[in-house]
Amino acid sequence: MQLVIVESPAKAKTINKYLGSSYEVLASFGHVRDLPARDGSVDPAQDFAMAWEVSADRSKQLAAIREAAKRADSVILATDPDREGEAISWHLLEWLKDKRALPKGGASRVTFNEITKAAVTKAMQAPRDLDQPLIDAYLARRALDYLVGFTLSPVLWRKLPGAKSAGRVQSVALRLVVEREREIEAHKAREYWRVEAEMIAPNGATFKARLAVLDGKKLAQFDLDNAAANAAREAIEKNGFTVRTVETKPVSRNPAPPFTTSTLQQEASRRLGFSASHTMRVAQNLYEDGHITYMRTDGVQIAGEAMAAVRDMIARDYGSKPDVLPEKPRFYATKAKNAQEAHEAIRPTDFSRRPGRADTDADRLYALIWNRTVASQMASARLERTTIDLFDDDGRHGLKATGQVVITPGFLVLYTEGRDEPAEDDEDGARLPRLAGGDRCASKTVEAIQSFTEPPARFSEATLVKKLEELGIGRPSTYASTLQTLRDRAYVRVEKNRFFAEEKGRLVTAFLERFFTRYVEYDFTAGLENQLDDVSAGDASYLELLRAFWADFQPKTAEIMEQRPSDVTAALDEYLAPFLFPDKGDGVDPRVCPKCGAGRLSLKTGRFGAFVACSNYPECKYTRPFASEGGANDGPQELGNDPVTGEAISVRTGRFGRFVQRGEGEKPARASIPKDVSITGPEDIEWAIKLLNLPRTIGPHPETGEPITASIGRYGPYLAHNGAYGRLSNTAEVFETGMNAAVVKLAEAAAAKANGGRPQRGVATALAELGAHPESGAAVRVLAGRYGPYITDGTTNANVPKGAEPTAVTLDEAIALLAARAAAGPSKKGKKAPAKKAAPKKAAAKKPAAKKKAPAKKKAE
Repeated sequence: MQLVIVESPAKAKTINKYLGSSYEVLASFGHVRDLPARDGSVDPAQDFAMAWEVSADRSKQLAAIREAAKRADSVILATDPDREGEAISWHLLEWLKDKRALPKGGASRVTFNEITKAAVTKAMQAPRDLDQPLIDAYLARRALDYLVGFTLSPVLWRKLPGAKSAGRVQSVALRLVVEREREIEAHKAREYWRVEAEMIAPNGATFKARLAVLDGKKLAQFDLDNAAANAAREAIEKNGFTVRTVETKPVSRNPAPPFTTSTLQQEASRRLGFSASHTMRVAQNLYEDGHITYMRTDGVQIAGEAMAAVRDMIARDYGSKPDVLPEKPRFYATKAKNAQEAHEAIRPTDFSRRPGRADTDADRLYALIWNRTVASQMASARLERTTIDLFDDDGRHGLKATGQVVITPGFLVLYTEGRDEPAEDDEDGARLPRLAGGDRCASKTVEAIQSFTEPPARFSEATLVKKLEELGIGRPSTYASTLQTLRDRAYVRVEKNRFFAEEKGRLVTAFLERFFTRYVEYDFTAGLENQLDDVSAGDASYLELLRAFWADFQPKTAEIMEQRPSDVTAALDEYLAPFLFPDKGDGVDPRVCPKCGAGRLSLKTGRFGAFVACSNYPECKYTRPFASEGGANDGPQELGNDPVTGEAISVRTGRFGRFVQRGEGEKPARASIPKDVSITGPEDIEWAIKLLNLPRTIGPHPETGEPITASIGRYGPYLAHNGAYGRLSNTAEVFETGMNAAVVKLAEAAAAKANGGRPQRGVATALAELGAHPESGAAVRVLAGRYGPYITDGTTNANVPKGAEPTAVTLDEAIALLAARAAAGPSKKGKKAPAKKAAPKKAAAKKPAAKKKAPAKKKAE
């Protein structure tokens, strides 16, 4: 018998179907060892020796692997085909050797890029040794991350109150977000005007054109002011226009290559609204179920047999004409430095498995992957871009109209790549009437439009991942966890899918830029990634890399650790002066306190982080948040008036963050803005009013008659009733939870409290209240059970489909799942349960005999 070890139970289950009875397949449940989170786990004095520790939650699984290994003739390590997979195989092999549990047949390594019978069978016929250069690259990366984190983080804790951690890639990603925030704050909006006209063609069709020439001069963006724009508008309204030139230019647009890890994360963010981490979870399930190839890859090429299958499918379903299917297959080149990191692109394993109804996140992501892969082998789209120039009779004023017509759609019939930002004044998609030189056109309406230059947009997950990849920072497989760490540390917040730099994040970035400049430079971090690639390609020594890094990094951290916190704050005050106290051009010292007029402002650090304060404290108690650089956010931002009281509602920033306020006076109504609520302008006044009107009364409890209220407290959103409390999962639930759901949540909270603070066994947490069953009238809910989320009406339970978002299940979907489960009858597993319970008694009876035999075995050895 041969023991096959993979990472996940789902993968083990799928592979087990393809292998015969001579194989036993077990899962390691991911990494089995890691560096303990304590000093000394990596010892530079011992040439970076690493002290690995078995994860506590893996001991049971490792015991099963050890017992299976004793029965096996050999071990086959079949973990994922990348650096992390190679590392897991290495850890397993080292652990088996350490426990003297490696079979006489030894261990071998197999990899497959897709979990299909053909791929798995072929891999089993071609075992190899572990890839030592790839393991060395993993060791180097893990040691670097540990050394940076466990050396730099204590410096932050002691010198910068409120800071939590720093990381090799994490800190550079944070710097990108913070720098974008600075660019936005430094932006000075500049006014410009444009003139647009709706014109009437000779055949009566209308089209849009814009003013391009004024008084014989070609216009630039800022050439028009208010007066000139309105004068031009009047001139266009009075004059007729003649078509001078019609220029038609053929354009070809090529399909995008199949997905890599990063492009999948970007496109899933744009098109589906998925976070990078959610995209990877869904893709992992699709891979383990055998639907797609491995989802961590830098490669854009697909296998020859897959390419042939795609082309056959295109010819069969879309036609074989050259404007649909190119004469030759399309080949795409990868940018990855070494082939080990650049597997096949992410593609379906079976193209005949077409996307079906987009009922779940897995369905939607699979459809995206299927469409992109098939489109990548289709013909280019042929378009025609037309530009029309029109002039008045004097030739002084000229209008320009542009449009685009699709001649043959090619791949566009199936897939169009998403865009990060909508292009301003994008006229290429406009349809134009057929016009010829000399045609007369009249104006229907003419507008002078005022606009202002916009600051650069904040990063979305898609644009941040794209930027990190462009700079060569980190690796696509780590982007999801890196961005999640920034959120977990409260260095950034995400509103409307945009990253906002929080005060803590800005301060940490400033500290690192001032004292550890080299280690947050984009070129340095990218260069380190290139060196790691050299290690994985076998062209460099990982120990030499670590020695060179540590020789510079360790003395620098020691130097900063010796500085007093007050000296660090003073240095940061000087470094941040251009941001905190910008020259306003009026000759007034920007550091003069606006309250007392005598003291000077400077950066201070306290228990709750950094802030700006007056030097005349305690006589003058003026302060402002650190994040409001240059005082840009000092004043309140008016949202509008309360429709009931008529009082002004504003957004303000205080010592503990942003809040909304109604009215003025000594004790105006105030409410903190939760992190999962976005209030950025007048369009969000309804949210402000809701927060200010808390607590919300849901109604009287059906048993006690006492009111149930929902509100937000120090520890988050909650329900209250007669001195009892129940936790809510998010702010939206404060305003949406109904009576039935509130009663259930309070009952569950009471049961948990009675059980010593633990959830009562058998009482699951409600994830969603879907409504009443149309037949029985029973409440249909989604609950979080011990083995995963499930749907129940109190009588029948049905699992939430794999890959589906539990809170996104609709009532109709739930009823259908419950009906299917009820029709299937009782679970077979349930019938066997009593037999399983009896097994331990037999085992217990044998234990004394086993203990007596053990000493005899030891003597024989």
